[in-house]
Amino acid sequence: MSKIAFIYPGQGAQKCGMGQDFYEADPGAKALYDQAGELLSLDLKELCFEENDKLDITEYTQAAMVTTCLAMTNVIRAKGLEPDVTAGLSLGEYCAIAVAGGMSDLDAIRTVRSRGVLMQQAVPTGVGSMAAVLGLTGAEIEVVVDLIDGVSIANYNCPGQIVITGYTQAVEQASEALKEMGAKRVIPLNVSGPFHSALLTEAGKQLGEVLDTVNWSALRIPYVTNVTAETVTDISKTKELLEKQVASSVRWEQSIRRMIADGVDTFVEIGPGKTLSGFLRKIDKEVTCYNIEHLADVDAVIESIKK
Repeated sequence: MSKIAFIYPGQGAQKCGMGQDFYEADPGAKALYDQAGELLSLDLKELCFEENDKLDITEYTQAAMVTTCLAMTNVIRAKGLEPDVTAGLSLGEYCAIAVAGGMSDLDAIRTVRSRGVLMQQAVPTGVGSMAAVLGLTGAEIEVVVDLIDGVSIANYNCPGQIVITGYTQAVEQASEALKEMGAKRVIPLNVSGPFHSALLTEAGKQLGEVLDTVNWSALRIPYVTNVTAETVTDISKTKELLEKQVASSVRWEQSIRRMIADGVDTFVEIGPGKTLSGFLRKIDKEVTCYNIEHLADVDAVIESIKK
């Protein structure tokens, strides 16, 4: 029997207009944007639907993305499509946990608002950076970064695409070494900090204080965590994992392989863009992946899955 995973993108997928058609057509989606905006004292409609300079700033991006993806998911589930397991890349893991039943939508949105602020403030501008490495395996990159202090792997996205993170000088040194090793390209990323590096360990600890205020619930379905790429069925483990996640590597490729090994053959990427679908095609071409970015996608995807 087919098993379905809902998967959620991370920071970087955001775009102006995301979720607007859901907001305008669905009362439940509208209510979530409005309630979240009131909770955070932010105009989420303006943030998500109108051209502005804030959407790409971490402290605003995270709440905007999670609100959008959860509003979309509520519409999808109301039409009868439910996942057997969930997962999300970095920020997207909060959507995965909420949809799995571990926390309320508003708790997820409130928490990532704090997470975004803490991550934004964790490291002074220019001290840290990130770079995408194309054409080398994770094992090859590990050999290089293990020899250089202050740099590590941030994301195992898919075969041939790994992201490194850390102190700017260390990232630059590792980039040159990786080019010499045979990387096709090493691309500096336009990000505001060295996310998923040890430099954010303190931010993770501070996030733990926010996570202490979450009203946790038993999981209805499992989710797969970035930190270990293992399935989580016990909500009592989630707080510690989310604290670690801020400074840990995102094991996305391993997470996808875990779900496939557990019988998932259909993935539904929910949110703006098709980043995760692109990764998935490089991880395993045999599985099916759908994207739901616009309201018109919902019925088409559900009809295709239920054929």
